[in-house]
This record gives sequence, C-alpha cells and structure tokens, in this order.
Amino acid sequence: MQDSSLQKAQVYTDFGGLNALKAQARTDKEAALEEVAKQFEGLFLSEMVKAMRKAGDVFAEGNYLNSQQSEFYREMFDSQLSLTLSQKQGTGISDALVRQLSRQIPGMDEKGEPMAAHKTALADYDRSLPALSPRLPEQMNKVNQVADTAGREPAPEISTVMPDRFESPEQFVRELLPVAEKVAAQSGINPRLMIAQAALETGWGRHMIEGEGGSPSFNLFGIKADTRWQGESVNIATTEFREGVPMNERAAFRAYPDYESSFRDYVSFLESNPRYRDVLAAADDPELFANRLQEAGYATDPNYGAKIRRIMNNDSMATLSMGTRGAEE
Repeated sequence: MQDSSLQKAQVYTDFGGLNALKAQARTDKEAALEEVAKQFEGLFLSEMVKAMRKAGDVFAEGNYLNSQQSEFYREMFDSQLSLTLSQKQGTGISDALVRQLSRQIPGMDEKGEPMAAHKTALADYDRSLPALSPRLPEQMNKVNQVADTAGREPAPEISTVMPDRFESPEQFVRELLPVAEKVAAQSGINPRLMIAQAALETGWGRHMIEGEGGSPSFNLFGIKADTRWQGESVNIATTEFREGVPMNERAAFRAYPDYESSFRDYVSFLESNPRYRDVLAAADDPELFANRLQEAGYATDPNYGAKIRRIMNNDSMATLSMGTRGAEE
C-alpha cells in the first residue's frame, strides 16, 4: 500500500506529499521514481489542457458566465484532472520515463527490474548467511518466558515532560530537535530550520508565549489565533512592524497541549495557506525557504528571513545539532 504521506502528492494543492516524495527519493530511489514520473506526466497533461482551453477561449468572448472566478475554479479543476489522469492509466509518458531513468539506478535494467547479476549477488548473499540453529524453538521459548515475566512487572516510568521554558540554547536544541526531526520526516522541512525559527520566535525558549497565571501555550512559531483556529488561545502584548515602524499591540495566539502539536500545526498552517506554496516548494533548500518565508509575509519584521538564516548557520547551532544527534544514536 502506498504511504499515506505520498498519497497527498495526488492533490495538486498539497505540497506535503511532494516534500515527502523528496525525502523518500534520498533513501529509496526505486520506490520514488514511479511517483515522480507520474507527477511529471501530470504537469505535461496540465499544459496540454491549458493549450486546449486557450484555443477555445475565443468562443467564450462576450459570455456573461465567463469571469475571473470561473476561470480560477476551472484552472483548479484542470490541474487536479491532469494529476488524476496521470495516476490512472495515463498516456504512457510516465512508463517511458521509468524505463529510461531506471538505467541510472545501480542494479536496475532498462525495464526497471533487478539485473541478473544483481539477482545472483543477492542469492549469493542469502547463501552466505549462517544457518538457523536447530535449538532455535527452544531458545525462543526461553525468550518468551522472560518477556512474559517482565511484562507482569511494572515498567520503570520514563519522564517525557518538557519544561515550559528553557534555560539555555543547548537545552532548547537537545529537547526539541528530536521532535522537529520526527515531524520533518513527514513534511520534508529541514528540522534545523524549524529549530532556528522557533529559537527566533521564543528567544531560545526563554520568552515563551504564556497565558493568564503563566500557563504555557507551547507556541513555538508565533502563530496567531485567527477565525480559522478552533483550539485554545492566549492574548498577549506583542510588537508588530507597520510600514517598518515597531508598534506595541495585543493579539491572540494559538495554544497547544505540547510542543509536538506546535510543530505539526506549523506544518499544517503552511500547507493549508496558498500564500506559502512557494515556501514549501523550497523545503529541501533551508536558506531559500527562510527567504521565501520573509517574502510571503510570515512575520512583519523586515529582517525575519535573515535572522533565521543567521541562527541556522551559526557554528553553535551546528554544534548543538550534531551533539543532539550523537546522544540519540
């Protein structure tokens, strides 16, 4: 069954699936090749449909039913139609691309199947594996008995509670980078970029958004609670730049039950808003991603993108990130 995150790529407005496809292409080229070929065929079909529509526009002149809104929804329909057709039987373009590009994948022939020599190597590897011990059933029974006994004993409690605020950049990265990496595996957004942006928004976790009585909001990305937000919120004083001039205002911000929810809502916020389409298209290029966040108006600070890049490229940030990964391994 196809991965659910890759199924999103079959909806032309959902860049989450394309980012997941990019992530898969880095580790499993064979599995990603067919989906990439279908995406290309969808783009080709979309251009064909546009050309057909343009040729017929001459007959629509003067039609009172023809408007900018109708053209907008027609383009949406055509884009999704092209992508759906490519995912079904298609025109054969994706099959030809798979056959052509499979030659560039080691161990694959022009039909996209393992080469004979590659099959032989796999068979030789299988034969080189040690034979299973004849005492395996007996050994497995002992393992099961130990596991069953351990299952009846109370397991030691492991604390997963994170602080409401952080005392240092080291603690901020150590605690939150694993969460960012977990969410990034499905979105394709660089986890270090998310940590850098969260560090900018919260001052490395020292200035977290709080509600009445100091109740934590776990809001790492400064996302406001507009009319689309159905969850909890907190109202605080904030600084906004109006025509380059900082102004003190009050605004409602989203509140979450934990930090992972904040990371996931950040990704969902970008994916559901058309203004960030170009931002998500640069998910595999963190510095360009930061620039486009600024251009799309994520924040009113005119130096927002540059500040994210400065944090992300800081030597201390790189050291902290590597240190966290080493501890995990």
